[in-house]
Amino acid sequence: MTIEFNCPSCGALIAFDSKHVGKRARCITCGQRFIIPQKDFETPEKIEPKPEEAGQPLPGFYRAVFIDNWKLFTRPQNATGLVFVVAAVCFKFFIGHTDYSFTMGAFRVYAKTGLITTLAAWGCLFWYYMEIIHSTAFDVEELPDVYMGGLFGFIWNVVVSLSTFVLSLIIVLLPCIMFLWISRKVGLDWPVVAHILAIAGLFAFPMAILTFSVGRDVLIAARPDYILKPIISAFWPYLIVVGLFVLAWELQLHTVGYGKLIGKSTIVVSLHLFANLAVQALALIAMRSIGLFHRHYTCYFPW
Repeated sequence: MTIEFNCPSCGALIAFDSKHVGKRARCITCGQRFIIPQKDFETPEKIEPKPEEAGQPLPGFYRAVFIDNWKLFTRPQNATGLVFVVAAVCFKFFIGHTDYSFTMGAFRVYAKTGLITTLAAWGCLFWYYMEIIHSTAFDVEELPDVYMGGLFGFIWNVVVSLSTFVLSLIIVLLPCIMFLWISRKVGLDWPVVAHILAIAGLFAFPMAILTFSVGRDVLIAARPDYILKPIISAFWPYLIVVGLFVLAWELQLHTVGYGKLIGKSTIVVSLHLFANLAVQALALIAMRSIGLFHRHYTCYFPW
Protein backbone atom coordinates (compact mmCIF):
# COMPACT_ATOMS: atom_id res chain seq x y z
CA MET A 1 0.00 0.00 0.00
CA THR A 2 1.21 3.49 -0.86
CA ILE A 3 1.09 6.37 1.60
CA GLU A 4 0.75 9.84 0.09
CA PHE A 5 1.42 13.09 1.91
CA ASN A 6 2.77 16.57 1.38
CA CYS A 7 6.22 17.80 2.22
CA PRO A 8 6.07 19.76 5.49
CA SER A 9 8.29 22.41 3.98
CA CYS A 10 7.42 22.99 0.31
CA GLY A 11 4.13 21.10 0.04
CA ALA A 12 5.27 18.79 -2.78
CA LEU A 13 3.30 15.56 -3.10
CA ILE A 14 5.32 12.59 -1.83
CA ALA A 15 4.53 8.87 -1.95
CA PHE A 16 6.19 5.98 -0.12
CA ASP A 17 5.31 2.32 0.30
CA SER A 18 3.71 1.70 3.70
CA LYS A 19 6.62 -0.57 4.71
CA HIS A 20 8.73 2.59 5.11
CA VAL A 21 6.45 4.10 7.79
CA GLY A 22 8.48 5.62 10.60
CA LYS A 23 11.70 5.81 8.58
CA ARG A 24 13.58 8.96 7.79
CA ALA A 25 13.36 10.34 4.27
CA ARG A 26 14.01 13.48 2.30
CA CYS A 27 11.96 15.60 -0.09
CA ILE A 28 13.62 15.51 -3.50
CA THR A 29 12.11 18.92 -4.32
CA CYS A 30 13.38 21.05 -1.44
CA GLY A 31 15.64 18.70 0.55
CA GLN A 32 13.59 18.80 3.77
CA ARG A 33 14.08 15.74 5.96
CA PHE A 34 11.12 14.17 7.75
CA ILE A 35 9.68 11.03 9.33
CA ILE A 36 7.38 9.12 6.96
CA PRO A 37 3.85 9.30 8.50
CA GLN A 38 1.51 6.37 9.13
CA LYS A 39 -1.56 7.69 7.27
CA ASP A 40 -2.34 9.35 3.97
CA PHE A 41 -1.86 13.13 4.01
CA GLU A 42 -0.81 13.16 7.64
CA THR A 43 1.67 15.96 8.27
CA PRO A 44 5.11 14.36 8.62
CA GLU A 45 7.43 15.31 11.46
CA LYS A 46 10.27 17.54 10.31
CA ILE A 47 13.87 16.63 11.06
CA GLU A 48 15.83 19.78 11.63
CA PRO A 49 19.35 19.66 10.18
CA LYS A 50 22.34 19.82 12.46
CA PRO A 51 24.22 23.13 12.28
CA GLU A 52 27.13 21.54 10.46
CA GLU A 53 24.79 20.02 7.85
CA ALA A 54 23.48 23.37 6.67
CA GLY A 55 26.12 24.16 4.07
CA GLN A 56 29.25 22.12 4.56
CA PRO A 57 30.21 18.44 4.77
CA LEU A 58 30.11 16.55 8.04
CA PRO A 59 33.59 15.62 9.27
CA GLY A 60 34.71 12.08 10.01
CA PHE A 61 33.88 10.31 6.74
CA TYR A 62 37.13 8.34 6.55
CA ARG A 63 36.91 7.22 10.17
CA ALA A 64 33.30 6.15 9.66
CA VAL A 65 34.27 4.08 6.60
CA PHE A 66 37.49 2.45 7.77
CA ILE A 67 36.93 2.14 11.53
CA ASP A 68 33.30 2.55 12.59
CA ASN A 69 31.95 0.34 9.79
CA TRP A 70 33.48 -2.76 11.33
CA LYS A 71 31.31 -2.31 14.41
CA LEU A 72 28.46 -3.72 12.31
CA PHE A 73 29.76 -7.21 13.04
CA THR A 74 30.06 -6.78 16.81
CA ARG A 75 26.73 -5.20 17.79
CA PRO A 76 24.08 -7.66 19.05
CA GLN A 77 21.34 -5.51 17.42
CA ASN A 78 22.70 -6.50 14.01
CA ALA A 79 22.44 -10.25 14.54
CA THR A 80 19.17 -10.61 12.63
CA GLY A 81 20.45 -8.74 9.58
CA LEU A 82 23.72 -10.69 9.54
CA VAL A 83 21.87 -14.01 9.82
CA PHE A 84 19.65 -12.92 6.91
CA VAL A 85 22.73 -12.25 4.75
CA VAL A 86 24.40 -15.51 5.79
CA ALA A 87 21.22 -17.45 4.94
CA ALA A 88 20.99 -15.86 1.47
CA VAL A 89 24.66 -16.66 0.78
CA CYS A 90 24.29 -20.27 1.95
CA PHE A 91 21.18 -20.83 -0.16
CA LYS A 92 22.81 -19.66 -3.37
CA PHE A 93 26.09 -21.43 -2.47
CA PHE A 94 24.60 -24.87 -1.79
CA ILE A 95 21.51 -24.84 -4.07
CA GLY A 96 22.58 -22.56 -6.91
CA HIS A 97 23.78 -25.48 -9.06
CA THR A 98 20.70 -27.72 -8.76
CA ASP A 99 18.42 -28.49 -11.68
CA TYR A 100 15.55 -30.95 -11.22
CA SER A 101 14.19 -30.67 -14.76
CA PHE A 102 12.94 -33.95 -16.21
CA THR A 103 11.26 -35.38 -19.26
CA MET A 104 7.75 -36.83 -19.04
CA GLY A 105 6.83 -38.53 -22.27
CA ALA A 106 7.00 -35.93 -25.01
CA PHE A 107 7.16 -33.05 -22.58
CA ARG A 108 10.12 -31.46 -20.84
CA VAL A 109 9.36 -30.22 -17.35
CA TYR A 110 11.73 -27.47 -16.30
CA ALA A 111 12.54 -27.22 -12.59
CA LYS A 112 15.65 -25.06 -12.48
CA THR A 113 15.58 -24.69 -8.71
CA GLY A 114 19.17 -23.53 -8.64
CA LEU A 115 18.54 -20.58 -10.96
CA ILE A 116 15.39 -19.59 -9.07
CA THR A 117 17.18 -19.86 -5.73
CA THR A 118 20.14 -17.82 -6.98
CA LEU A 119 17.89 -15.05 -8.32
CA ALA A 120 15.86 -15.02 -5.10
CA ALA A 121 19.02 -14.89 -2.98
CA TRP A 122 20.48 -12.02 -5.01
CA GLY A 123 17.13 -10.24 -4.93
CA CYS A 124 17.14 -10.48 -1.11
CA LEU A 125 20.71 -9.22 -0.94
CA PHE A 126 20.05 -6.34 -3.36
CA TRP A 127 16.95 -5.37 -1.36
CA TYR A 128 18.96 -5.39 1.86
CA TYR A 129 21.78 -3.41 0.24
CA MET A 130 19.35 -0.61 -0.61
CA GLU A 131 17.85 -0.72 2.88
CA ILE A 132 21.35 -0.37 4.34
CA ILE A 133 22.16 2.59 2.08
CA HIS A 134 18.88 4.31 2.94
CA SER A 135 19.12 3.82 6.72
CA THR A 136 22.80 4.79 6.83
CA ALA A 137 22.14 7.96 4.84
CA PHE A 138 19.66 9.05 7.51
CA ASP A 139 21.91 8.55 10.54
CA VAL A 140 20.96 4.98 11.53
CA GLU A 141 24.01 3.17 12.92
CA GLU A 142 22.57 -0.36 13.06
CA LEU A 143 21.63 -2.65 10.22
CA PRO A 144 17.98 -2.23 9.14
CA ASP A 145 15.23 -4.60 10.22
CA VAL A 146 14.50 -7.58 8.01
CA TYR A 147 10.86 -7.46 6.97
CA MET A 148 9.82 -8.18 3.39
CA GLY A 149 6.04 -8.24 3.89
CA GLY A 150 5.12 -11.92 3.72
CA LEU A 151 5.24 -14.16 0.63
CA PHE A 152 3.86 -11.62 -1.86
CA GLY A 153 5.99 -8.87 -0.33
CA PHE A 154 9.02 -11.15 -0.62
CA ILE A 155 8.36 -11.83 -4.31
CA TRP A 156 7.69 -8.15 -4.99
CA ASN A 157 10.85 -6.97 -3.23
CA VAL A 158 12.99 -9.57 -4.99
CA VAL A 159 11.66 -8.58 -8.43
CA VAL A 160 11.92 -4.84 -7.73
CA SER A 161 15.43 -5.11 -6.29
CA LEU A 162 16.76 -7.17 -9.18
CA SER A 163 15.10 -4.79 -11.66
CA THR A 164 16.52 -1.75 -9.86
CA PHE A 165 20.09 -2.99 -10.01
CA VAL A 166 19.75 -3.98 -13.67
CA LEU A 167 18.13 -0.63 -14.54
CA SER A 168 20.87 1.26 -12.68
CA LEU A 169 23.52 -0.65 -14.61
CA ILE A 170 21.78 0.08 -17.92
CA ILE A 171 21.50 3.81 -17.10
CA VAL A 172 25.19 4.24 -16.25
CA LEU A 173 26.30 2.12 -19.21
CA LEU A 174 23.92 3.80 -21.65
CA PRO A 175 26.66 5.99 -23.26
CA CYS A 176 28.77 2.85 -23.80
CA ILE A 177 25.80 0.90 -25.20
CA MET A 178 24.87 3.73 -27.57
CA PHE A 179 28.47 4.11 -28.72
CA LEU A 180 28.75 0.40 -29.49
CA TRP A 181 25.45 0.45 -31.37
CA ILE A 182 26.42 3.52 -33.45
CA SER A 183 29.95 2.24 -34.12
CA ARG A 184 28.58 -1.04 -35.47
CA LYS A 185 26.13 0.83 -37.69
CA VAL A 186 28.86 2.97 -39.24
CA GLY A 187 31.48 0.22 -39.28
CA LEU A 188 33.88 1.68 -36.70
CA ASP A 189 35.96 -0.38 -34.31
CA TRP A 190 37.13 1.69 -31.35
CA PRO A 191 37.33 -0.75 -28.40
CA VAL A 192 39.41 1.66 -26.32
CA VAL A 193 36.66 4.29 -26.37
CA ALA A 194 34.03 1.69 -25.48
CA HIS A 195 36.21 0.44 -22.62
CA ILE A 196 36.66 3.97 -21.26
CA LEU A 197 32.90 4.60 -21.40
CA ALA A 198 32.25 1.29 -19.61
CA ILE A 199 34.70 2.18 -16.83
CA ALA A 200 33.11 5.62 -16.49
CA GLY A 201 29.69 3.97 -16.23
CA LEU A 202 30.77 1.55 -13.50
CA PHE A 203 32.42 4.49 -11.72
CA ALA A 204 28.99 6.18 -11.54
CA PHE A 205 27.14 2.99 -10.57
CA PRO A 206 27.34 3.49 -6.76
CA MET A 207 25.84 6.97 -7.19
CA ALA A 208 23.02 5.55 -9.30
CA ILE A 209 22.22 2.98 -6.59
CA LEU A 210 22.36 5.77 -4.01
CA THR A 211 19.78 7.82 -5.90
CA PHE A 212 17.44 4.84 -6.10
CA SER A 213 17.91 3.93 -2.43
CA VAL A 214 17.60 7.42 -0.95
CA GLY A 215 15.71 9.42 -3.56
CA ARG A 216 13.27 6.58 -4.36
CA ASP A 217 12.83 8.09 -7.82
CA VAL A 218 13.94 6.49 -11.08
CA LEU A 219 14.08 9.84 -12.86
CA ILE A 220 16.81 11.14 -10.53
CA ALA A 221 19.24 8.48 -11.72
CA ALA A 222 18.61 9.62 -15.30
CA ARG A 223 19.79 13.17 -14.51
CA PRO A 224 23.55 13.43 -15.25
CA ASP A 225 23.83 16.68 -13.28
CA TYR A 226 22.36 15.02 -10.18
CA ILE A 227 24.85 12.16 -10.53
CA LEU A 228 27.94 14.22 -11.34
CA LYS A 229 27.73 17.15 -8.93
CA PRO A 230 28.30 15.14 -5.69
CA ILE A 231 31.05 13.11 -7.40
CA ILE A 232 32.93 16.22 -8.55
CA SER A 233 32.42 18.09 -5.26
CA ALA A 234 33.65 15.21 -3.09
CA PHE A 235 35.80 13.30 -5.55
CA TRP A 236 38.29 11.64 -3.19
CA PRO A 237 35.71 10.36 -0.70
CA TYR A 238 33.66 9.06 -3.61
CA LEU A 239 36.76 7.35 -4.98
CA ILE A 240 36.99 5.43 -1.68
CA VAL A 241 33.36 4.36 -2.08
CA VAL A 242 33.97 3.22 -5.67
CA GLY A 243 37.12 1.36 -4.61
CA LEU A 244 35.24 -0.65 -1.98
CA PHE A 245 32.37 -1.32 -4.37
CA VAL A 246 34.63 -2.47 -7.22
CA LEU A 247 36.69 -4.64 -4.85
CA ALA A 248 33.55 -6.39 -3.62
CA TRP A 249 32.30 -6.73 -7.23
CA GLU A 250 35.57 -8.26 -8.47
CA LEU A 251 35.91 -10.67 -5.55
CA GLN A 252 32.30 -11.78 -6.01
CA LEU A 253 33.02 -12.61 -9.67
CA HIS A 254 35.77 -14.97 -8.52
CA THR A 255 33.80 -16.82 -5.84
CA VAL A 256 32.80 -20.43 -6.48
CA GLY A 257 29.58 -22.21 -5.57
CA TYR A 258 29.18 -25.76 -4.29
CA GLY A 259 28.31 -27.03 -7.78
CA LYS A 260 31.95 -26.70 -8.81
CA LEU A 261 33.20 -28.28 -5.60
CA ILE A 262 31.28 -31.55 -5.61
CA GLY A 263 33.68 -34.33 -4.63
CA LYS A 264 36.09 -31.95 -2.93
CA SER A 265 37.01 -32.30 0.72
CA THR A 266 35.00 -30.67 3.50
CA ILE A 267 37.88 -28.31 4.19
CA VAL A 268 37.93 -27.04 0.60
CA VAL A 269 34.14 -26.55 0.58
CA SER A 270 34.31 -24.75 3.93
CA LEU A 271 37.04 -22.41 2.70
CA HIS A 272 35.03 -21.47 -0.39
CA LEU A 273 31.91 -20.89 1.71
CA PHE A 274 33.95 -18.68 4.03
CA ALA A 275 35.22 -16.75 0.99
CA ASN A 276 31.63 -16.16 -0.16
CA LEU A 277 30.68 -14.90 3.30
CA ALA A 278 33.79 -12.69 3.50
CA VAL A 279 32.90 -11.06 0.18
CA GLN A 280 29.40 -10.31 1.48
CA ALA A 281 30.90 -8.77 4.61
CA LEU A 282 32.91 -6.47 2.34
CA ALA A 283 29.75 -5.78 0.32
CA LEU A 284 27.95 -4.65 3.48
CA ILE A 285 30.84 -2.31 4.23
CA ALA A 286 30.69 -0.97 0.65
CA MET A 287 26.93 -0.39 0.79
CA ARG A 288 27.12 1.32 4.14
CA SER A 289 29.94 3.50 2.77
CA ILE A 290 27.63 4.61 -0.05
CA GLY A 291 25.10 5.70 2.58
CA LEU A 292 27.83 7.42 4.57
CA PHE A 293 28.83 9.36 1.48
CA HIS A 294 25.32 10.79 1.30
CA ARG A 295 25.23 11.46 5.05
CA HIS A 296 28.54 13.34 5.16
CA TYR A 297 28.23 15.19 1.86
CA THR A 298 24.51 15.98 1.76
CA CYS A 299 25.29 19.62 1.01
CA TYR A 300 26.57 18.62 -2.43
CA PHE A 301 23.42 16.78 -3.46
CA PRO A 302 21.04 18.87 -5.61
CA TRP A 303 18.09 16.56 -4.87
